[in-house]
Amino acid sequence: MVSAVFHNPRAVAAPVPSVPAKVAAPVKRATEAPAASAQRAPREPFDGRALALRVVPPVAGLGLVVLVWALLTMKGGSFPTPVATWDEAVKLFSDPFYSNGPNDQGIGWNVLFSLQRVGLGFGLAALVGIPAGFVLGRFTFVNRMVSPLISLLRPVSPLAWLPIGLLVFKAANPAAVWTIFICSIWPMVINTAVGVQRVPQDYLNVARVLNLSEWKVITRILFPAVLPYMLTGVRLSVGTAWLVIVAAEMLTGGVGIGFWVWDEWNNLNVAHILIAIFVIGTVGLLLEQCLMQVARRFSFDD
Repeated sequence: MVSAVFHNPRAVAAPVPSVPAKVAAPVKRATEAPAASAQRAPREPFDGRALALRVVPPVAGLGLVVLVWALLTMKGGSFPTPVATWDEAVKLFSDPFYSNGPNDQGIGWNVLFSLQRVGLGFGLAALVGIPAGFVLGRFTFVNRMVSPLISLLRPVSPLAWLPIGLLVFKAANPAAVWTIFICSIWPMVINTAVGVQRVPQDYLNVARVLNLSEWKVITRILFPAVLPYMLTGVRLSVGTAWLVIVAAEMLTGGVGIGFWVWDEWNNLNVAHILIAIFVIGTVGLLLEQCLMQVARRFSFDD
């Protein structure tokens, strides 16, 4: 009987019973619900343990430093206590942008002037150092000719370059910018050159087969591959620049966080020096974190 149904062309299929609308609607919603729930991304559960592991150790370390500091200064002396330093910090940051003349300005103005010098010196170093790194990594002859000179000049102390800047520019501000430039250029040059040298040769062979111009080789092949090395050099350079500016401003004077530290030492105000150390470290940390975010944003690994 089953075979007769399939092979008999006159056989008529049994009519399919219709489903009532009241029954069809719940069935339709029930079948669509799993699809909608599958499209909705599941929420990640809140991981309090991971947050605690990130927050608690740094806070505990800072608290331990403050505790040791309080124990060492509890008997008095010339070194201020944590409470006295905190009181001075509250006074300083209550009006950080006051101005009572060129030699008496708030800590906010001093930090901004130092960042301005760092930005100028670091920016010039990036404009010169990154292209120079591409050239050194791309052309072997230039690398062999210039690398010994870089190895000779890179270990020179930053303050050794300051008198050269004063001699050439005849002014303190451009001399400080020159010192930042010459000290922060080396990490960018070296890391960029190393990145270019580590680009797989197969990539360059394909570019040669396709007869790409040197500009397209740099922009299409070398730049994406070298970017992680280049950003590492930039991070190292900005840290060096922020270190150098404090020492340079101590010698050149003017408005800046380095000169402010030296001026407070002349006034024997140790509490302000400790506050300045904390501010310098915080600004340096923020600069590094910003560059780390930029490095993650422009990563070609994904």
